[in-house]
Amino acid sequence: MAFVIQAARQNVRECSGGPFAAAVFEQGSGALVSLGINLVTTEQLSMLHAEMVAIAFAQRTLGRRDLGRVGHPALEIVTSVEPCAMCFGAIPWSGLTKVISGASDADAREIGFDEGPKPEDWTRPLIERGIDVRTEVMRAEAKAVLDEYARAGGIIYNPCDRE
Repeated sequence: MAFVIQAARQNVRECSGGPFAAAVFEQGSGALVSLGINLVTTEQLSMLHAEMVAIAFAQRTLGRRDLGRVGHPALEIVTSVEPCAMCFGAIPWSGLTKVISGASDADAREIGFDEGPKPEDWTRPLIERGIDVRTEVMRAEAKAVLDEYARAGGIIYNPCDRE
């Protein structure tokens, strides 16, 4: 988680995207498979959330769409902030078997982000699908990145912003 939070902080400081990062790791060895940072504002593509980028890079790196394929190491996604509605939906489709998140949905909403229509008990549907979930890991450190982004005047974008 410390690695992912540092990537989010670097993304803020380099103004390369929103205050979010995610990485896919092998569960057993801890080996990094892919890193994703939020690129929504710099690339002008709404789907380039950190989790989506990390999942896409993991699939490309491993050469398979199913990251949970039998006979391969179990993979987990570590994300600096609890997944939004879009990323929540992508996790089961990807085949990942574990999610670890830092800051909460409420922390992201507190600075103005709209995390979408996600179930209040978002962990339950994942757990029911056999996906292990851990939340609020290093929450204070992850929330500090969100707060730094807001203080720096970072773009707080939402699905229906009208410019």
